Amino acid sequence: MTPIVPVSVVIPCYRCAQTVGRAVASVAAQTVQPVELMLVDDGSADDTLRLLQELQARHRPGWIKLVLLERNLGAASARNAGWDKARGRYVAFLDADDSWHPEKIRLQYEFMVSQPAVMVCGHAHQQVAHPPLPGLIGQPVFRTLMASYVLLKNPFITPSFMVRTDLPVRFLPGRRHMEDHLFLMQVAMAGLLIAKTQLPLAYIYKNIFGEAGLSADLWVMQRGELENYAILYQQGYISTSTTYALRAYSWLKFLRRYLIVRVRQW
Repeated sequence: MTPIVPVSVVIPCYRCAQTVGRAVASVAAQTVQPVELMLVDDGSADDTLRLLQELQARHRPGWIKLVLLERNLGAASARNAGWDKARGRYVAFLDADDSWHPEKIRLQYEFMVSQPAVMVCGHAHQQVAHPPLPGLIGQPVFRTLMASYVLLKNPFITPSFMVRTDLPVRFLPGRRHMEDHLFLMQVAMAGLLIAKTQLPLAYIYKNIFGEAGLSADLWVMQRGELENYAILYQQGYISTSTTYALRAYSWLKFLRRYLIVRVRQW
């Protein structure tokens, strides 16, 4: 019998009928099972809810819980809605169009239990075209991240997050772009510990930015990052000079992303 661990999985779903089955299958295939899987329908107007109900019926009673939002609030609010109802000691987040390596929950859970001071941990990811066959994976080495590093670089994607349920920081409600980086920066600047392993335990199926050559996406991301630094300044986490330095560095990153997308277009 597969062991059950006190981890709640939260998947925000918005018009995700084409992909959420793959995400749920990767959770069900974990070598240790989370105590529950929260599927948060973020006000979808298509067949998403019907499919979520079908997925719920296919698994053991009570394992999949549906959280229904009346209108679309964005992934940050949807994650918070699932988090607020979670009964596990830890919460792991997965996006509806991504999936996990079968050992993901076990490896992160064992680390979090062994290091109770760590509030958030994450891992690397791999971009793939199709779900890879499960393979052997090494033993993870987790390293704590300095706050300065988190300010400069988003260290890992949301589908790699595992957090303590009692973490006092939440995703900023209503935030739709770069909300994951803002969350991690707020955690780090509050003096709470974040750790990461380089093992790729999550799979994504599209480019992180500029998917399909849409350069407009880059402008949205850039505006979101600049707004994040403004929020940190308003909250007293960073000084005026640090804010200007981070904004300048952000524009350099934007130029790099823009050139990468232009190369893809060519």
